Amino acid sequence: MKPLLLFVSLLLTVSAAYYIYIPLPDAIQEPWKLILLDAGFRTAMHWAAFEKFLGLDDYILSIRKTIGHFEGLAQFFGSFGSGEGIVSGVKVSDTTFGGVPVRIYEPPTGGEGHLRRAVMYYHGGGWALGSGKEGSYDTLNWLLSDELNAVVVTVEYRMYPEVHFPEPYLDCLAAAKHFLSPEVLARYNIDPERVAVAGDSAGGNLAAAVSQQISTDDGMSVKFSIQALIYPVLQALDFHTPSYLENQFIPILYRTLMVQFWLQYLGVDLSLQPQFLANNHSALHHSTVSLELRGRVNWTVLLSPKYRKHYKPVVAEKGSQQFIKEVPGLVDVRASPLLAEPEVLAKCPRTYILTCEYDVLRDDGLMYARRLKDAGVAVTSDHYEDGFHGCFSFSFWPLDFDVGKRMIRGTISWLQKNL
Repeated sequence: MKPLLLFVSLLLTVSAAYYIYIPLPDAIQEPWKLILLDAGFRTAMHWAAFEKFLGLDDYILSIRKTIGHFEGLAQFFGSFGSGEGIVSGVKVSDTTFGGVPVRIYEPPTGGEGHLRRAVMYYHGGGWALGSGKEGSYDTLNWLLSDELNAVVVTVEYRMYPEVHFPEPYLDCLAAAKHFLSPEVLARYNIDPERVAVAGDSAGGNLAAAVSQQISTDDGMSVKFSIQALIYPVLQALDFHTPSYLENQFIPILYRTLMVQFWLQYLGVDLSLQPQFLANNHSALHHSTVSLELRGRVNWTVLLSPKYRKHYKPVVAEKGSQQFIKEVPGLVDVRASPLLAEPEVLAKCPRTYILTCEYDVLRDDGLMYARRLKDAGVAVTSDHYEDGFHGCFSFSFWPLDFDVGKRMIRGTISWLQKNL
């Protein structure tokens, strides 16, 4: 009996190790922490797929619940909400801006008669997961409010599967327009010349898109003075950029997962994922994808040789015309801010763009920085050679990566100097 138990234990141990372990680049610090985080996230996805198969729950809703359980457990141990790093003097309230739910963080200093900075923040999560009021985002907002002496507003925009594009964007735009009205700014004692918009990942996408719209809206008397984009997702025409290929198996944002997020956001049948992975959705014969439009995502020109490396463009000769006709969001700048015209980019505010070496979205951010600079916008590019996608929000225990902490400090430092 003992040999059998020993064999079963050994088999289970080897199986668990095989499931958990994934090879990572040597430059990524704290690799086992990332490996365990990725294993947890993959387990949540596998469980969600199982529940969907049984007809018990929606795939994304199941993942949300699992993440919520984890964050609840972390809060129980004092890591989130009222845990380490939370400043008790920051006042928190919930309301709506333009009919959209928001949470407001007000610093303990700078009351009536003292104008303050302000930051509108859009959380990441592939337009499907996350909340600015929960987990590490809540901690981040407390920290931003206290250290910048700023009013921080996080927007609870609607997400997939409840809605598709353009609804999340429209929610963010409505909240931004309401916030930037002189009456609201005065109510919170905010300096109208010191208001930032920021976001990470899908939130960076929304921040960039909203910033473009606000910047070109002549009806807005107050506009964002700066924008801070943390590894933003900015285009859906080319899933064969060097970073998409180089980092396709780096957690936690795998190439296939990012494409899945795009399909969900744009309302595309997920069975078409292989077509998108092959770039068939942006084939040469698609008349709506003009040469000028392709030039705005041409990484062979927009990226330096350091990031182009040995990679070659992948452009399909033929593909289904239905993609562009049935999914106009593919070439809509509200979904893909990288496709904006130079005249639009020229009106954007001073910009901070953070990118990570080990991130499928690295090249999106680098290309946008280049296009903004070419349009005459002052841009600060902050690249982390040991960074991976998500680590900006993995900077508070138990998801406290050193590189994430450095990113937080670097971003706050830039905001201190530029806002």
